[in-house]
Amino acid sequence: MQHTIGIRLEDKNEWERRVPLTPQHVKKLIDEHSLIVKVQSSPIRAFSDSAYGDVGADVVARIDDVPVVFAVKEIPDEELNHGQVYICFAHVIKAQEENMPTLKKMMDLDCTLIDHEKIADSNGQRLVFFGFHAGLAGMIETLWAMGQKYKFDGFSTPFENVLHAHEYPDLAAVRQSLVNISDAIKKDGIPEELAPLVVGFSGYGNVSKGAQDVLSALPLTEITPEDLLKLKENKNYSRHTAYKVVFKEEHTVRPVDHNSEFNLKEYFSEPGKYESNFEQYLNHISTLVNCIYWTPDNPDLITLDWLKNAWAEKPHKLSVIGDISCDINGAIQSTTYATTPGEPVYTYDVKKGESKVGIHKGGPLMMTVDNLPCELPRESSTSFGTALYPFVNAIASADFWVSWEELDLPLEIKNAIILYNGKLTKDYAYLQEIVDKL
Repeated sequence: MQHTIGIRLEDKNEWERRVPLTPQHVKKLIDEHSLIVKVQSSPIRAFSDSAYGDVGADVVARIDDVPVVFAVKEIPDEELNHGQVYICFAHVIKAQEENMPTLKKMMDLDCTLIDHEKIADSNGQRLVFFGFHAGLAGMIETLWAMGQKYKFDGFSTPFENVLHAHEYPDLAAVRQSLVNISDAIKKDGIPEELAPLVVGFSGYGNVSKGAQDVLSALPLTEITPEDLLKLKENKNYSRHTAYKVVFKEEHTVRPVDHNSEFNLKEYFSEPGKYESNFEQYLNHISTLVNCIYWTPDNPDLITLDWLKNAWAEKPHKLSVIGDISCDINGAIQSTTYATTPGEPVYTYDVKKGESKVGIHKGGPLMMTVDNLPCELPRESSTSFGTALYPFVNAIASADFWVSWEELDLPLEIKNAIILYNGKLTKDYAYLQEIVDKL
């Protein structure tokens, strides 16, 4: 028996050109598993309709009749169909208010929902993600922001030559551009007024690894958070290198009970027992790249009160914040809204307590694009699809109308099922109370 899957067009916004499976992945599915693949036609997708047609997919206007639909972003309410299985980033597991009506409609239509975000191994490590590419694109955008901010403030730096991530044809072009910038830093250095140039990373997971990968193309000296506190004081820094500092939880928080020692396991399970310990480093950082996973239970990294005090008399050393995590009013309290690749930055005016699009005086420049991987759509889709591919045939072949106990799927996928035939699965039953209030 041949099984059929669909690949939905992405219509979240004009920048969303990613795909869950590239033409090469589709070719393998057809050749190795004899799947029928229907691809919904899209005018903006990074891979053309003809590229899918050339490998044997059926390019169609609608996929309403396809039993299993793969996508990247959320499915609009008006595109939901009775009994369909959807595999996408649903953004519901934190009870995100804007997506609860969609979850309710899926329940009413007896849909099954598999969330990419919850596909994980037995240790809880995510298997299918765009995080690394979010880091890549986020660091490129942050370097662009640095160049433009320094230029606005009257300093000429090689970072002025960095383009937006989406303006490069591919990652190879990015890396070549950074080689040229690296050579300029080695030769001419950073203006004395900006030295030492310190880029701090909060977090060390996939997002941070991607961001650090981009920065590694520059002349770079890695130092510890402890060394950072003494770097300028010792006057042994160089203008011909950038300094990288990676902050882990042990640097960003401390126990509320100062007589207790930091315990990572305890922090993860009981974050309320901890408070921020990050402000001691902020006076020494030029640019902060935020890559942490944050919830409202976790302490903040940068508060509005700190920003107001830091910028009270003159511009502060920390002039650019690349918030790749982009939790609104979250770990970085000056992250007041998500920007787009078309307008990636705003200035947070610390005195007025408001955000102004573009580069201005009076506060740090914020880069808060929330769909960064779409700026590198071909590379990020290829990586994502390669991680998803091993599970696709099992999903396509599964009988989603048997009982939950009889459902035969890899455990990594079964644990990622939010809804099964319109009913919340055990791990996500906590969402029922929110849905009931709609």
